[in-house]
Amino acid sequence: MKINFKRLCVLGSLLAGFSSTYAQSFTWISSTENDVWKEAKTKLQANTHNTPLLSVNGTENIQTFKKWGTCFNELGWDALNMLPLEKQDAVLNNLFSPNGDLRFSMGRIPMNANDYARDWYSCDEVPGDFQLKYFNINRDKTALIPYIKRAQRVNPDMTFWASPWSPPSWMKVNHYYSVKSKPNMNQLPAEAEIALYEGIDNIDKRFYPKQVAVNDYFIQDPRYLQAYADYFCKFVSAYQEEGVTISRVMFQNEPWAYSIYPACAWTPEGIIRFNVEYFAPTMKKQHPDVQVYLGILNTNRIELVDKILSDPRMKDAVEGIGFQWWGGQILPEIRKKYPNYKYMQTENECGSGTFDWKAAEHTFNLINHYLGNGCEEYTFWNAILCDAGTSGWGWKQNALIRVDSKTGSATYTPEYYAVKHFSNKVVAGTKVLQYKEKDEDKLPAIIFLTPENKYLVVAANFNDEPKKLTVKLCNKYLDVTLKAHSFNTFSMK
Repeated sequence: MKINFKRLCVLGSLLAGFSSTYAQSFTWISSTENDVWKEAKTKLQANTHNTPLLSVNGTENIQTFKKWGTCFNELGWDALNMLPLEKQDAVLNNLFSPNGDLRFSMGRIPMNANDYARDWYSCDEVPGDFQLKYFNINRDKTALIPYIKRAQRVNPDMTFWASPWSPPSWMKVNHYYSVKSKPNMNQLPAEAEIALYEGIDNIDKRFYPKQVAVNDYFIQDPRYLQAYADYFCKFVSAYQEEGVTISRVMFQNEPWAYSIYPACAWTPEGIIRFNVEYFAPTMKKQHPDVQVYLGILNTNRIELVDKILSDPRMKDAVEGIGFQWWGGQILPEIRKKYPNYKYMQTENECGSGTFDWKAAEHTFNLINHYLGNGCEEYTFWNAILCDAGTSGWGWKQNALIRVDSKTGSATYTPEYYAVKHFSNKVVAGTKVLQYKEKDEDKLPAIIFLTPENKYLVVAANFNDEPKKLTVKLCNKYLDVTLKAHSFNTFSMK
């Protein structure tokens, strides 16, 4: 009999690895609303009477995860500075240290003001300055760059990407930072909104996905389009001079968000024109090492996104695609049709200032969805806010850490622990093997393989009663009961 020694060696290695897996116990970390990050131990079982929710043999690979991150906002910097210096350092270490709780290694930078800036500003508000003679990042030097520098001190290997919420106001058809008008919130006249729909009366205006602008709010004149592409390049250069390397850019935050805060509406035709003819070529000429991604896509109107991506020029213009909010609903179908792009999640949904366990469960579910559908990176919104989490435009949002402005104390919110159950263990190079979405009968769960070839399972129970979780890892079973409303991480020791 002829022996295939190569195959025998491979089989032996696999068996040795599996044997090692089963010989070791798993650390089970669980969190409930009143009892967070509690450690116990459990072991794989040889048999079970339950049908596994997920089953893997270690060869599956949805994608390999790279980075967790957050956005650097002015109001976050203000909240951080309400704490004593010692507590500031503790917060920053928990967020950004490679050995901290959340281990964020990526930062999102808003180009010009966003809705969590103190108020509106851009880097050049001089009308007609096509040569960008008056461009500067002086405002960023007062908050964003100091905030970033503090994070870099904790983690020198931080990477950064940037996107605008609105171009300079003079580059837009309404000459204003917002798209929609609202008394006491901004000074945009109500009649200026006509550019969105040109007086069409049958538009469903209840919420963003139903709204589709018929006009680009960015002026579609070659002088403006080229000046804006140059503007991005100047922004990257200016940050580089401050010791902050921006390695990725996206043309617009939420082109389908027609809002009262900084925003800009774009049509598919305008998106293609700017990205293909101006933005990507200019960036590749002036900053060839900077990646151009298409984003940030926030609509579930798949026909709009498909119209953009089906243009054959797009594949040479952008390397990847960023999704957030309603865009996440079409991520699975878009990734299936366009598998050659890189995919990332760009902004965790912000909630409404409740800072409660229900909001944390929503965040857990989002992470599970985006990682299970191929996103290599995940970006959170505000890591830290004060009091009710109120924006400069008057609404409330959640954050991972909440500062009391009166007492100078910091509270780690339920959402913080939802994030920690993933980011503390899912490090760069971890493979996503399989996942299950939450539905009426199923628990949200996801199985990883760490760079050390060890299984890692993250699951939650959003129900009011305990629920059984069974997953099959090769030919053994993780068979446990999850507490009601709990987050759970199982890592092999």
